[in-house]
Amino acid sequence: MKKVLFAGIAIALMAATQAPLRLVIKGSDTVLPLSQKEAESFMKANKGSAVTVVGGGSGVGISALMDGTTDIAMSSRKLKLDEKMKLQESGKNVKEVIIAYDALAVIVNPGNKIKQLTREQIENIFTGKYTNWKQVGGDDMQIIAYSRETSSGTYEFFKEHVMKKKNYSPKVLNMPATGAIIQSVGQTKGAIGYVGLAYLEKEVTALKVSYDGKTFTEPNMTNAKNKSYPVVRPLYYYYATKSESKVKPFVDYILSTEGQGIVEKVGYVPVK
Repeated sequence: MKKVLFAGIAIALMAATQAPLRLVIKGSDTVLPLSQKEAESFMKANKGSAVTVVGGGSGVGISALMDGTTDIAMSSRKLKLDEKMKLQESGKNVKEVIIAYDALAVIVNPGNKIKQLTREQIENIFTGKYTNWKQVGGDDMQIIAYSRETSSGTYEFFKEHVMKKKNYSPKVLNMPATGAIIQSVGQTKGAIGYVGLAYLEKEVTALKVSYDGKTFTEPNMTNAKNKSYPVVRPLYYYYATKSESKVKPFVDYILSTEGQGIVEKVGYVPVK
């Protein structure tokens, strides 16, 4: 009887082990193209697995993790204190994993003669102190600033690290997705915005940036890797620890040599 019981348990364990993976990943638009490529490669190598990746912003992903509608939250910022408290109150312990790094590029229309700005000049533009390009050495032309909407982790990171926690001007136009910023800046001569390195297109010009007012550095893979470009940030996955056995195969895949190779191909900086 015991042999029959053990055999039954063994078969059940094998079935559980061999069951195809079903995962939902939600959140950051910055992390979205990376997670999509990783999911495509993972599913190709693991037949029958299904990984669904949905954007919407870091805040959207973290809210989904709280209400249990996603297995993994993608985020381009760390958890906020109030989010940590809500997760604790709901009895959820969460694990944080850095999957890649991203250089945040400040972009303008290719018709703009400005090719570089200091951090302080960027701050003054997005807070509304500067409203005309001639105030930073450019043409007599109105500045039209584009930002991500408030649920975006990129919005939060830019405010904290580039604008030194100053408030955005109410005249800054908030866009629902990074692609919309690329399109708007590419079509508007006086426009400025910011996007992740992987989103850079020929329709826009990425500015060199200086934090000391002397050395201006271009946002590219080499400068992000050697940390000479000053606006580099980690990209995160968050998941409930009780789901670790479920999500671990996919997370381990991203952190593997193959997964980190995809990180660089997509335009992000590997963690190792």
